[in-house]
Amino acid sequence: MSWQNFLFDFFTYGLLIYSLLLLACYVFIGIYSIGETRQYMYKNSFTDYRQLASASQAPGMSIIAPAYNEGANIIENVRSLLSIYYANLEVIIINDGSRDDTLSKLIQAYDLYPTKHFINTQIETKPVRGVYKSRSKMYKKLLVVDKENGGKADALNVGINIAQKDYIVCIDVDCILEQDALLKLAKPFLENSKKRVIATGGVIRIANDCVIEGGRLVQVRLPRKFLPRVQTLEYIRAFLLGRMAWSRLNGLLLISGAFGAFDKEIAMKCGGYDHHTVGEDMELVVRMRRYMEELNLPYKVGFIPDPLCWTEAPDSFKILGRQRNRWTRGTIETLKMHKVMFLNYRYGILGMLSYPYWFLFEFLAPLIEFFGFIIFFLFAVLGLTNWRFFFGLLGAVFGFGFLYSVFAILMEIRTYNQYKKPKDIFKLVLTAFLEPFIFHPFVVWSAIRGNIDLIRKKNAWGEMTRQGFSKPTS
Repeated sequence: MSWQNFLFDFFTYGLLIYSLLLLACYVFIGIYSIGETRQYMYKNSFTDYRQLASASQAPGMSIIAPAYNEGANIIENVRSLLSIYYANLEVIIINDGSRDDTLSKLIQAYDLYPTKHFINTQIETKPVRGVYKSRSKMYKKLLVVDKENGGKADALNVGINIAQKDYIVCIDVDCILEQDALLKLAKPFLENSKKRVIATGGVIRIANDCVIEGGRLVQVRLPRKFLPRVQTLEYIRAFLLGRMAWSRLNGLLLISGAFGAFDKEIAMKCGGYDHHTVGEDMELVVRMRRYMEELNLPYKVGFIPDPLCWTEAPDSFKILGRQRNRWTRGTIETLKMHKVMFLNYRYGILGMLSYPYWFLFEFLAPLIEFFGFIIFFLFAVLGLTNWRFFFGLLGAVFGFGFLYSVFAILMEIRTYNQYKKPKDIFKLVLTAFLEPFIFHPFVVWSAIRGNIDLIRKKNAWGEMTRQGFSKPTS
């Protein structure tokens, strides 16, 4: 056997085995998520959230929302946060050294004035320049903190230091929350008595082209542009299937930075958010879990499948590329910082299942796919390609991906059914068909660039330009 044939067989069967393992994981995740979703919806049907909304014994929640150059949306976003149905609540907006009119807009809209406010600085941060409260009793829950720019992690740590409640809810300030979002997010902290719930997250949905009035979502609409629409499909898959299954296993490694609640005591004991990584949301969850595992304390990281939070998705390849580049770097940094857990039985599900999955199928998958196409091209030039096998494998992978997306759409229809028009369902199915040819290759390339930027030690966050929410005319 020549070395060319050996390399060809090694590459071919290696790729086949990896693909089969990946598809098997997706099948398991899809099936396993069904039971968790059914159980949650059944239990939730008996819950009276009106009692929890007005209950004085409801767990105290401190919403922490960092804002950097968010002038386009800031007033409407803060109005949305202040209108949430929850009694024991404070809303903390962290102006992270914005260079636009974010702070001035807040001062004018909410009649803010500077006040002396005690900050329990247990986590070191950039200096705080001022703390503002409103003169109006309508906005007594609002606290605005102005600080020197230090990045999202540093801003969140300021919020943790200043928060007065037992639980912190970290969100992106550009998000629009459902009115009962905190009621549902607080429920896992009240239900689980045997295990300490250290974090819980909710479903993130895409708000592009939705009707937003007075900081509230009044009408759900499927995005008209392809990029936001394909991200809508991607989020349905990731949240309704992926995170529900991992939550059922108690192996969830990620609570979205856009909307998640954390036990403040555990977060502070772990040192808060790490500003050395651009994936601070995932890293904190992993560090909190590692802390509980090493102390042998029973705990749970939960997940709520209700659509709780709506956010503006990138609608250009330039902004999307920056986002996915950063996600890749954040994932790699987190895995590197906690590599001691890899296949380490001491960490249970976390070390034996969750970490290996993220390493093999989140970190390595784009690299294997990218270099696989390069090697395939070389084999084609050398005349070593088995075209029948190649097209068979390619068709099987694309076909499975399409069917998996259709399954996610069906799960959406059978559960929360946010997109009720038949034409919207048709558009989602068409998007699922087009995704492997347009969206997926770009995401893979963005991940490759993320790896390259990490090697070159480029730690830039990447500016996320917002269009701002507007009212569609039709």
